[in-house]
Amino acid sequence: MIETKPVKYIDTKAQLDALAEKLMREPAVAVDLEADSMHHFEEKVCLVQLGTRKTCYIIDPISIEDFSALKPLFAHPGIVKIFHGADYDVRCLYRDFGITPENLFDTELASRFLGYRATSLEAVLARHFNAVLDKKFQKKDWSVRPLPGEMTAYAADDVRYLVELYEEIKTALVQKGRMKWVRQHCEDIAAVRPEPGNRHEPLFLKVKGAGRLDPKSLSVLEALLAFRQETARRKDRPPFKILGNRALLALALKKPKTEKELQKSGILTKRQLQMYGEPLLGRINSALSIPPDKRPCYPRGKSEPVPAEVTRRIRKLKKWRQQKAEALEIELSLVLNKTALRQIAEKKPESSAQLDEIRDLKPWQKELFGKELIRI
Repeated sequence: MIETKPVKYIDTKAQLDALAEKLMREPAVAVDLEADSMHHFEEKVCLVQLGTRKTCYIIDPISIEDFSALKPLFAHPGIVKIFHGADYDVRCLYRDFGITPENLFDTELASRFLGYRATSLEAVLARHFNAVLDKKFQKKDWSVRPLPGEMTAYAADDVRYLVELYEEIKTALVQKGRMKWVRQHCEDIAAVRPEPGNRHEPLFLKVKGAGRLDPKSLSVLEALLAFRQETARRKDRPPFKILGNRALLALALKKPKTEKELQKSGILTKRQLQMYGEPLLGRINSALSIPPDKRPCYPRGKSEPVPAEVTRRIRKLKKWRQQKAEALEIELSLVLNKTALRQIAEKKPESSAQLDEIRDLKPWQKELFGKELIRI
């Protein structure tokens, strides 16, 4: 068990500047963050937690507008930035602060390369340090101020053990000869970016099940989604807390035109009927009046038939991948992901130079599996 580390709360620019300078002398810094996507319309980072071997730091971006002091730390190639499940955090750091971490190490990814079946932070810390994390504040509103002491302690726990965890996992990876594998995948994670929003893209494209609707129902669904978006923005709440996708899909299929029909459908709760019943009916009836030639159609990509020889190669590659995953005791996707497997089957590389053209194939995979892949 790791000794208790002091927790320091940073909520002024002067404190942040001093901390950033101090952390530049550390060989490794643990990183985590808390956001408020469960409670507000526009998601934002509400806390940034940093940890060293001796101390946990809780930084308050709601109180500190200028986070530029941390950019040199994250950009320093000689300081390891340790995350556990880094993808989401990397996107948020870039979106809110313009920060890109160099020399990133993801302990969640690394634990998968060690063959761990359970790779959540709780499971990995229990395995290495017999530590127990209490996740009761996971869905709390991290934008509240002042932040309760219990929530501060919870946030600190997410970085309290990460430096020591990194050291133990690194040792295990080196012993297995897999440190290089993890590093190459971590480089990709450090380069991820938030998805750009497209204002002109129909909202229904992000709703599972919308592709099964006819144009008339799609018109209604799009109108209902627009209402939900406007309401969520006005109330500063996540859209799903206004109305769920399932309810909106059901309304698009039923298309109730009157208050009686809406009540009879049983789709909305009594409270939702009181709050949104009238405007929803207005949107439904307005959408139903759209001329047939103006109604949206769900876009369908034309899928080319897969040649028989490609299908045969895919089967052979999958069988080979299964054998390799069992031998290495790691997940199938770590041996070869679906995209790389499909690219190999289609391009049929017959030399190392041709194998280099498979973009989704990592250098370690080419080095370790190249000859076998070419032979297959």
